Amino acid sequence: MVRAARGEEVERPPAWMMRQAGRYQQAYRDLAQKHPSFRERSETTELIVQISLQPFESFRPDGVILFSDILTPLPAMGIDFEIDDYKGPLLEKTIRQAEGLADLRPLDASKVGFVGESLSLLRQEVGQEAAVLGFIGAPWTLATYVVEGASSSTYKTIKKMMYTDADVLDKLLSHIAVNIGDYMSFQIEAGAQCVMIFDSWGGQLPPHLWDKWSKPYIQMAVDRCRAKHPDVPLTLYANGSGGILERLGSVSVDVIGLDWTLDMADARQRLGPDKAVQGNVDPAVLFATPEAISDAIRDVTAKAGPRGHILNLGHGVLVGTPEENVAHFFDYNRQNLYTPTAAGV
Repeated sequence: MVRAARGEEVERPPAWMMRQAGRYQQAYRDLAQKHPSFRERSETTELIVQISLQPFESFRPDGVILFSDILTPLPAMGIDFEIDDYKGPLLEKTIRQAEGLADLRPLDASKVGFVGESLSLLRQEVGQEAAVLGFIGAPWTLATYVVEGASSSTYKTIKKMMYTDADVLDKLLSHIAVNIGDYMSFQIEAGAQCVMIFDSWGGQLPPHLWDKWSKPYIQMAVDRCRAKHPDVPLTLYANGSGGILERLGSVSVDVIGLDWTLDMADARQRLGPDKAVQGNVDPAVLFATPEAISDAIRDVTAKAGPRGHILNLGHGVLVGTPEENVAHFFDYNRQNLYTPTAAGV
């Protein structure tokens, strides 16, 4: 997977899935009954490692991603939150005015020690069988929670800030970017071999506003991480990114994650030959027949070509997805070898 992220020649497309560990697995649901608090599951080293390894033990993907949450580092920056089982993340204090900026702190790595411990243990458990992945939320995406105070479907408060309190928003995003860059370095130093950057709500911005309010802060975080770890592959994913794909490609990351609404051949042409890609099978296909899953894999990998492609879904595994279909996805792909001609051998 690391070689594919760097655009090097590989024998077949490596594969993993976003939301790889989670509620579609019976093993996870059983564990969640014993440990009903999401924050306990995502902030306890033993549980993080156990959950992260559940899909690896079942399906043997080529990447094992840390079980965590994009909001996990916020308390280490002075921004606390809780997670409600029904409402999702909730922040008691929001930052919408200059006074709120005083609550921000530099990243305190001791408060995310469980992340570092978990990544180190995962490297030991996985060995050379798969790559260990860390991940972060992009500054704009994290800022939406900090400003809105919860999940949002309209993002009207933070979008209003772009026009009424631009200086405050810039300071907030800059603080998050610097500290998220440090958090990426922290994960790499603990054992992450690749890092995913999720700009989950970046696609909610018009392109010209993504240029102003998301891209520069992603680049700031990337530059800060690259200064310490220039050779570790970084992947950038934004859901609903069709309108900003070329803009995503202009960020100095190694891989662009594609959602399922993009045609892989079109995306390849729009991004150019120097960017690796990840994706982009429709998650709903995993509810179909094995033949349909195989067809979807063949279609995506044929259009992506034999270099610089990491097979994945175009979004996370959906709740209720049959585990046997997840198994077929990985089993079929293990047989999906590039032909000598296609591989240029």
